[in-house]
Formats: sequence, structure tokens, C-alpha cells
Amino acid sequence: MSPERGSVVARVQTDFGGVLPDLRRVQTSRLDPRTLTSQSYAEGDGRGRASFETTFDRHAGLVTLRQGKDEAAAPLTTEYHDPVGLLLWLRARAAAQDGGPERSYAHLTGGRVLIQRLPDTQIEETDAYGYYLRPGNAYVYVESAAPHRLLRLIQPTDFGLVEANAQAATRRPAPNEKRRRRGGKGD
Repeated sequence: MSPERGSVVARVQTDFGGVLPDLRRVQTSRLDPRTLTSQSYAEGDGRGRASFETTFDRHAGLVTLRQGKDEAAAPLTTEYHDPVGLLLWLRARAAAQDGGPERSYAHLTGGRVLIQRLPDTQIEETDAYGYYLRPGNAYVYVESAAPHRLLRLIQPTDFGLVEANAQAATRRPAPNEKRRRRGGKGD
């Protein structure tokens, strides 16, 4: 996640394989920094033009969806989230409201998403808020204490469940530390 020209930009790269087909999906979400609602969203393989794009033009009052050569536009009547932006919005909401209400809704271009709070739990000995999202039947777990990391996402697919888990940050040695340990410069 990074600031970029009045927006927050989040990029997620997922490399599938194993029992799933070998496939790379890159999702890029551009969000309003104040509301974390979507300004644009794109999906692709990361090597060229996105295979799917959505733009939310507040000045023109239009939502435009592009998939391949097909394009459709509709009036922009509400604030929307995209799949990546929705996760970041849940994270910010958890930080601001101690996990948020039991039930709420968010709008994606495909329709309204019910967000249902689950009982608080622990993920890898870390206290977490849980959410169940429908449609999609996804489970999202957010660390209840700062920095409110996304800890786990469980998403059903045509190939079975896909589970993503946060990993503890590991400290990498500085370049000079590596040289010292190997007996190089800096001894």
C-alpha cells in the first residue's frame, strides 16, 4: 500500500500453483485516502494490459467496466469498494470501531456485500476480529490491536478453498552485516 497522486494504491500479486492451475493474478486498487472507497480497480497477469478494469469517475458520475474489448458504463449512484479495497476498508474500520457492528453492507460493482461480524478469536496467538462476507462466503480476520494487520483470508474457489495467512516480518540483515559474517569488507 502506498500513497500516489492523491490516492492510496494497493497492489496484490497472487501466484497460484500446486493443485490449482499455474497462474499469476495482479490486482491493483486505487482508493480515496479519506474514505477508502474505490477510484479504480484492475486485474491482470501483471505483464501487460489488465484483463478487467473498473473506474469510478465522480466528476462524470459514471462507473465504467472494461473486460477485454467489451465496455459498459452505468450511473455512479453510491460509493463502491473493490475486492482489495474492501479488505483495507475492513482493516481501517476494525481500527476505528473495535471491530465494527454485527452486520453491515458494502457495495461492489457486482452487488451488495453483507459483512457479518464473527466472534473474536485468536490467529497464531494474536487476538483478531473475524468477518464473514456474502456473497463469496469469504472469511477475513483482522488483528484487533494496532497495526491491525490482515491476518487471514479464506476464499472458496472452483478449485477448493484458498487460504492466505500473514507471516511475521523477518528482519533481513543490512548489506554490511552480510559482508561481515562472510569475512568480506568491513572486518
